[in-house]
Amino acid sequence: MSFIKISEQPSLYTDLEKKSVRELLEEINTEDQKVALAVQQAIPQIEKLVTQIVPRVKQGGRIFYLGAGTSGRLGVLDASEIPPTFGMPNTVVIGLIAGGDIALRNPVENAEDDTTKGWEELLAHGINNKDTVIGIAASGTTPYVIGAMHEARKHGILTGCITSNPDSPMAAEADVPIEMVVGPEYVTGSSRMKSGTGQKMILNMITTSVMIQLGRVKGNKMVNMQLSNQKLVDRGTRMIIEELNLPYEQAQTLLLTHGSVKQAVDAYRSGAEQQS
Repeated sequence: MSFIKISEQPSLYTDLEKKSVRELLEEINTEDQKVALAVQQAIPQIEKLVTQIVPRVKQGGRIFYLGAGTSGRLGVLDASEIPPTFGMPNTVVIGLIAGGDIALRNPVENAEDDTTKGWEELLAHGINNKDTVIGIAASGTTPYVIGAMHEARKHGILTGCITSNPDSPMAAEADVPIEMVVGPEYVTGSSRMKSGTGQKMILNMITTSVMIQLGRVKGNKMVNMQLSNQKLVDRGTRMIIEELNLPYEQAQTLLLTHGSVKQAVDAYRSGAEQQS
């Protein structure tokens, strides 16, 4: 079967420079509306990957994202949001980008073409068969990602990928390929647009569902979030008020003493049980 890069095909729109700002915005929005539907079609594969990740993380496994350019940046972004949101250490979800941290802000020439660097970086993190490696590439052809996935799979490590093109070389290296077909980009080949939006949605779905399965959410609340600013302290205080029906000052003191909503509620209830 011949591999066609749908993400690189010509835009459905022409003469963009002749359009008004309103026309540009409406057409971009029309295309963006296709993303959620494309992600919806991929839910069975996302589910398959998540259900295999959860038991691994419960045993101490980690999730590694690998990507270049926009894809790499989105992986690093999602990984960096896990500690503050769910109170997990920053060693559970790790984002690696071709070219290293400098590539988060600046393009690094030829970094994505290195077929061995990704695996070398995984080895530096002590990769093992409890871990999961997820490649992110709209094209599905990034050598940095494919090389790492190939070696990971060879070593019995679970591999997944997120791509905008079906039957890609990257998908061939994935135990669970997630193929999100969003179609041609508004600006031809600009995969920071629909492909990037879809990648962000899927990354959110993977880590959020994994964290909920690990018990890091109660009801619908981030009871393990880090109290890194006053807004979050206030939010956590109100969660405790709702849960325990305490005055604001007492709830806040309890929260700051124990460091998270969950630990504060557990400690309060444990103390109440001992007194009864």
